[in-house]
Amino acid sequence: MLERRVGVFLCHCGSNIAGVVDIPRLMDTIKKIDGVVHVEDYKYVCSRPGQQIIHDAVKDKRLDRIVIGSCSPRMHEVTFRQTMRDSGLNPFLLEIANLREQCSWIHSNDPKAATEKAIDLVRMAVARAKLLEALDEPVFEVKKATLIIGGGIAGISAALDLANAGFKVYLVEKEPSIGGKMSRWDKTFPTLDCASCILTPRMAEVGSHPNIEMLTLSQVEKVEGFVGNFEVTVRQKPRYVDVKKCTSCDDCTKVCPVDVPAEFDANLAYRRAIHIPFAQAVPSAYVLDMKNCLGVDTIRCGKCKEKCEPGAINYDDHERILKLQTGTIIVATGFEIFDATKKEEYGYGEFPNVVNLAEVERMLSAGGPTQGHVVRPSDLKEPRRIVYIQCVGSRDERTNRYCSRVCCMTAIKQARMLRDKTGAEIFLFYIDLRTFGKGYEEFYESTAAAGVTFIRGRVGEILQDDTTMNLTVRGEDTLLGKPMQLDDVDLVVLSTGVVPPASAKDVARILNLSQSPDGFLLEAHPKLRPVDSFNDGIFVAGMAQGPKDIPDTVAQAKAAASGAMALMGKGRITVEPYYSVVDEDRCSGCRLCVSLCPYNAITIEKNGRAHVNPAVCKGCGTCSSACAASAITSQHYTDGQIAAMVEEYLSAR
Repeated sequence: MLERRVGVFLCHCGSNIAGVVDIPRLMDTIKKIDGVVHVEDYKYVCSRPGQQIIHDAVKDKRLDRIVIGSCSPRMHEVTFRQTMRDSGLNPFLLEIANLREQCSWIHSNDPKAATEKAIDLVRMAVARAKLLEALDEPVFEVKKATLIIGGGIAGISAALDLANAGFKVYLVEKEPSIGGKMSRWDKTFPTLDCASCILTPRMAEVGSHPNIEMLTLSQVEKVEGFVGNFEVTVRQKPRYVDVKKCTSCDDCTKVCPVDVPAEFDANLAYRRAIHIPFAQAVPSAYVLDMKNCLGVDTIRCGKCKEKCEPGAINYDDHERILKLQTGTIIVATGFEIFDATKKEEYGYGEFPNVVNLAEVERMLSAGGPTQGHVVRPSDLKEPRRIVYIQCVGSRDERTNRYCSRVCCMTAIKQARMLRDKTGAEIFLFYIDLRTFGKGYEEFYESTAAAGVTFIRGRVGEILQDDTTMNLTVRGEDTLLGKPMQLDDVDLVVLSTGVVPPASAKDVARILNLSQSPDGFLLEAHPKLRPVDSFNDGIFVAGMAQGPKDIPDTVAQAKAAASGAMALMGKGRITVEPYYSVVDEDRCSGCRLCVSLCPYNAITIEKNGRAHVNPAVCKGCGTCSSACAASAITSQHYTDGQIAAMVEEYLSAR
């Protein structure tokens, strides 16, 4: 084998590595390895001076392979690859030994063991580096169109940013109108701005933008292809109303004899079978609920079609299957409200005067079922004594361990509005108040000053007087260390947390995305790549990624749009060459690799042999490890490279 000239560069990472690992001893040991012609250390190798050290050593020592002992490759591998390019070396002739996360940090109390492990890690890295081969990054054209899944505030914000930048946008929303949960909210905290006043102008802009194709009542069924070249299958349900013909005149609803609970109003009011979801809906057109319609002929009903002067109603409307070609995808599927019936001790669903935050929001809205008046559902009277209970479905070992972030401020906002409107006596039970945003703490303090009573403690039980329908709330004041009981409570509001939508699993499966243990979609890196997914070209934004408030949602949507623009703006992209390659002479066409590939990157060609799509393959090694004929090899992680690392480790034992 050709003699390699390996250079090893050891990073102190300040004191993260050097404070635990004996760097001088590590250097002395590494210098004795065959093929290592240069060893050097520096406090921060990732810094500009550190990169210059590598650059100079490559020139002066004629190095052809580089090993860096530093932090995780996830942090600075891209940085060091560029250094390799600048030095005239192929960027994939680089190996990084993780001496921080996998060594010094976990052996901080045992420097001797940390040093021994660091020696092993660098020796193994050198053994692999000697067998690394130069790889070329494949180049692909990028389609300048984006698919956005979800038409809430995150999807709307991302769509407008992309469309205004000149890119084609397909906005897919499963409901009859865009707007998401924010369209149901009355005010936003901490400024108490009208949510609709903020949202509806942007909704209207989406509806009229020439670069945005809005697909309501639609869901993504299948995604094929790869970054820059996705083919998306969308199923659009029938609306039974022609959006272009409908004038929103309301004549059809006046003659419709069917009343059903209105989902938009949290089932606190009724709507007709043919209805418009809410006054500011986009598109501004009615939708016919065929599940509740009495019939589409004149014998059973047919009244709405008879009354519709523009002829917008079409009982023969049908499902459509659409094929879209896009270069990038943004997932903004939002959230659902935690089902409070799972907390039986609070009586939600059993006691009529126990409600959740979403129901109060609709009551507070001037366009809601009670025209802005919060009432007791049992008798529609104005409540004079109200109790809020925080963390229902959040920070709970039995339901969800995470904090939903928005519940505290939503409850404080509602309590303040109710206090100002009605002067009601309001108590708010909390575990910890989390007022984390700009102006949030000040809003909490002013709410307390306005007369809302905050009680640190959990509520253990709610009882109902079946005669008056009043409630008794039993809990504990943990600051005083005493149990307490509130009698004659008119209304209890549960601050229900947020959970991933039921569709999250399907979206993750269709797009081949990962989910975190809480069920939200998993980002590539929580700090450095918070809106990227592990699937190139697919981004996540808003509450699809995890609980957050409106400002953070919009910021993340802009970040996702920016990421999509960066990809599409280039016109072409390069992908990492960590893909598997097939030896056609060995391949028998057994299709085992096709069935096992988690990325659907392998197909069978006309010649009966397997073929790997380089843009889709992530080099996970599943196919190569399962192939009985050893016909598939994972580039950059070959059997020989891995075996060399194992042999090097065992030789020192």
